[in-house]
Amino acid sequence: MDIDEARAFLKEHRRTILATKRGDGRPQLSPVFVVVDDDGTLMVSTRETAMKTKNMRRDPQVSVCAISDEFFGPWVQADGRAQVTSLPEAMDLLVDYYRKAAGEHKDWDEYRAAMQKERRVIVRITLDRAGPDRSG
Repeated sequence: MDIDEARAFLKEHRRTILATKRGDGRPQLSPVFVVVDDDGTLMVSTRETAMKTKNMRRDPQVSVCAISDEFFGPWVQADGRAQVTSLPEAMDLLVDYYRKAAGEHKDWDEYRAAMQKERRVIVRITLDRAGPDRSG
């Protein structure tokens, strides 16, 4: 599977599992909602204080896995490099993320205040590999 095929699948199957590496090397898995940006970069919103954020700052190599609603149907794993952007620089990206995920917010000031209060960050993942290439 090439990366463009993975992006197309992820545009339709946004609920994914994000794998980061703990300090001892073991995986840390988190359910996240992925949005594919116009340039093909994956976007995830999370909190500054989340373990996955700390893990990605230490080791930016990550993977996401998305499955189809049938569970035993098609699925994709995509690997790449994460970049974490904190507030205040993250605010415009968080607005863009929301628009791509859900459309227009009824009150953008309220949304921005919530992002500040929750100490949200935006994670952008540049993909470098995708699969599976075969099953069995």
